[in-house]
Amino acid sequence: MNIGEAAAESGVSAKMIRYYESIGLISNVARTDAGYRVYSGDDVYTLRFIRRARDLGFSVDQMTDLLALWSDRSRASADVKRIAMEHVAELERKMRELRDMSKTLRHLAEHCQGDGRPHCPIIENLSSGHEAGPANSSKRPKLGGEIARQRQAF
Repeated sequence: MNIGEAAAESGVSAKMIRYYESIGLISNVARTDAGYRVYSGDDVYTLRFIRRARDLGFSVDQMTDLLALWSDRSRASADVKRIAMEHVAELERKMRELRDMSKTLRHLAEHCQGDGRPHCPIIENLSSGHEAGPANSSKRPKLGGEIARQRQAF
């Protein structure tokens, strides 16, 4: 099958298939005389494996290790479990960090009056207590989205 068919069968986009091939995550597939890639059923199984691993948040390096273990019939399941548990620990660390960020932002937002006055604990926290930003307003980033539209209305 061609790359479009392999993409449809595996759920991995053609662009990602090319990328995975370029970094060596999947081996170079057969090509026609015209240079078109030709994928087999086994290639699609490998792409599905990668898709599922990616959906679970494994890194490319981890996917490389998992693919090697998948193809090694003499593998120890302990090796697979170790990779999975290391990934679980990393995911849990990230979740703790996200919870902490959310808690901090919620606390700051609850203490912001959200009115027309300039005092804002969110800005104070982001600026580490400095009252005003840079004196040269041309160095300030442009406001985007809804805030910019609100400012333009004044």
